[in-house]
Amino acid sequence: MTVTKQLNMILLGAPGAGKGTQAEILVKNYGLLHISTGNMLREAVKEGSPIGKQLSEFMSKGALVPDEIVTKVVIDRMAKPDAQKGVILDGYPRTKVQAKSLDESLNASKKNLQAVLYLKVSEAVVIERLCGRRGCKDCGKIFHVKNMPPKKEGICDVCGGALFQREDDKPETIKTRLKVYEESTKDLIEYYKAKGLLREMDAGSDPDALFKEINVLFQKEGLL
Repeated sequence: MTVTKQLNMILLGAPGAGKGTQAEILVKNYGLLHISTGNMLREAVKEGSPIGKQLSEFMSKGALVPDEIVTKVVIDRMAKPDAQKGVILDGYPRTKVQAKSLDESLNASKKNLQAVLYLKVSEAVVIERLCGRRGCKDCGKIFHVKNMPPKKEGICDVCGGALFQREDDKPETIKTRLKVYEESTKDLIEYYKAKGLLREMDAGSDPDALFKEINVLFQKEGLL
């Protein structure tokens, strides 16, 4: 599938909404760069650039990285050749303040956002998805006992490591995480809604079916 215009978007959604899975499908079909905040920050530190050294100082102390530094890392990453078709921002911005900082930096670099996809899903679906999730202790590969089970129960297909369930993937913890997410992103959702960028999508369906809906939406809005 050919993307004829630069397509920069943000993926929003509570834990278990399927942001990572949908990002993979969008990357495969549109050739976009998926920028996950954690990976991007680690990449910047590894490069040893001046801003990477600043990041390292904050991260080594376990301190929060200031918004303006994270935004600069995002903008720098978007300027690289592999981001020319556009990017999918996942995990940033998380607040209205960060969103405003991102907008200002995008404007200064003559870029802009075309869409903010808000993947909405019910609490019941999130609990089913996250409770069944299992991760490999060695390589980090993620499986699901129902949707993507390993060939051998409890063993990673990739490296043979032991699979485990995270403590925060248990029902009561998941409910708390969902409430925290809704409360912390309320202003962010309203901010993008007011700008006319927010697109709410039902993420309770099959990931491929969701992508078809997104594709139809983007074609209708002339974003492809």
